[in-house]
Amino acid sequence: MMLLAVLPSLVTAREPVLPDFHADPSARVQPDGRLYVYPTRDPIGARNWKGMVEWPVFSTTDMKTWTDHGVAFSLEDLTWAKEEAWAADCIARDGKYYFYFAAAAQIGVAVSESPTGPFKDALGAPIIKQNEAGIRWMIDPAVFLDDDGQAYLFAGGARKLGVVKLEPDMITRDGPFQRVEMPEFYEGVCVHKRGEFYYASYPTRPEGKDSRANRMVYSMAKSPLGPWEFKGEIIDNDSHNVHGSIVAFKGNDYLFYHVQGPSNWERRVYFEPIRYEPDGTIQPLAKVSRTR
Repeated sequence: MMLLAVLPSLVTAREPVLPDFHADPSARVQPDGRLYVYPTRDPIGARNWKGMVEWPVFSTTDMKTWTDHGVAFSLEDLTWAKEEAWAADCIARDGKYYFYFAAAAQIGVAVSESPTGPFKDALGAPIIKQNEAGIRWMIDPAVFLDDDGQAYLFAGGARKLGVVKLEPDMITRDGPFQRVEMPEFYEGVCVHKRGEFYYASYPTRPEGKDSRANRMVYSMAKSPLGPWEFKGEIIDNDSHNVHGSIVAFKGNDYLFYHVQGPSNWERRVYFEPIRYEPDGTIQPLAKVSRTR
């Protein structure tokens, strides 16, 4: 465990939160009251995303000083996938922590008694396989636990999204994996609830060979299964892609996201507060400068 340097004015200044290169930050407040970030790790000098092999964990109590807890899980811990340790999510339930991750275009689940791991592959196989419900790019898992105790696991990419209900043990599927109609969805969904509304935030991408998934947008619904109504942009990170999450911490909601670093494949994690209008919609954030 290592304490990282205190960064000034993190809530308002757009400064990288984590050292080196990380992306796809899933931010979660766990039962101990700390805010944890579960990102992916981009290798230094990378020129593609094939070399991503592990999932680290960082945490904070004040969003200024961050603790590096090391690697929580890696491809070495798997028997069914050996490449592409991509976006993950982690949630607590009944004293255990459930880590959902993408590897080789499939979704797995690992379990630990600590929010920092080490995690152990719970099934020895994917919980969601490639091509279920017609989704080839089975990536970017996002778990959502509703107020009534029902858990939902979302996953998908390349404009196709699906969801499956989970049993209380969080590793057994309660029914089939089914497609979700999400307006302007491209990849990287995150689902949270505030008041009576459910929010799905995700990158969008225009059609076209040279388009980028650099704009994070959102939809709202009265149920985690929709129907979802498109509401607009949250942020443009002015990068090749964006991926992130929204978390409530100590009275404020924050958007965690990544931006392009020295290259498209060496990314940095940022965060900033978000605000809501009286009708529940999210106030758009200013476009991010690419000077970083």
